[in-house]
Amino acid sequence: MLGILMLQTRFPRPPGDVGHPVSFGFPVRHLVVDGASPARVVRGAAGDAELLGRFIAAGRALVEEGVVALGTSCGFLARWQRELQAALPVPVWTSALLELPRLAPLRCGVITIEAASLTRAHFEAVGADPATPVEGITPGSALHRTLLQDLPELDEADARAQVLAAGTRLLRREPGLQALVLECTNLPPYAGALRAATGLPVHDVVTMLDARMQELGGASARSVRSPPT
Repeated sequence: MLGILMLQTRFPRPPGDVGHPVSFGFPVRHLVVDGASPARVVRGAAGDAELLGRFIAAGRALVEEGVVALGTSCGFLARWQRELQAALPVPVWTSALLELPRLAPLRCGVITIEAASLTRAHFEAVGADPATPVEGITPGSALHRTLLQDLPELDEADARAQVLAAGTRLLRREPGLQALVLECTNLPPYAGALRAATGLPVHDVVTMLDARMQELGGASARSVRSPPT
């Protein structure tokens, strides 16, 4: 069974989102970390020792319940990959950014919810190249506001459009990219559309967790979405 450390949120989570119960084809247990708001994690988590302690405590609680590995519901927790792994006795996979070293030597680009907050430290913490090209969701867009301000409504048409627009901007700037990685765990519902629009493999938290659970021998079924090709 996989455990997922969840941010404390109220925004909707459609199928494919890491927090939706049908996004995986194997048992998953979610646990909300109190006080872990999206803005707190995305914009200020690095020196937040109190919040890190809450994630460690929640991870230990899930391990006691029998999970064999842990993921999270925010790719920005890559910043704490080393700390969480050192504190917890099972594999910890904080972020889809962990896929970047595995995908080398492919030239990859990252789509994130907020480019201004994704720093060199996030990449270095997972052993990835800090020079990896990054494109963010448009600041102030409906999707950006919903996720960062934790609003109760999600415009899925806008979300899809924002992800496709970010992919278009990234490829216009970096035309030689060979694969895309979605940092944000709320973007996988639109990965199929992005793959169709760009013709590139798209990797995200759901495909990563599914593959790593397969490697760990903790899952017998694939996720509800097709893996990247």
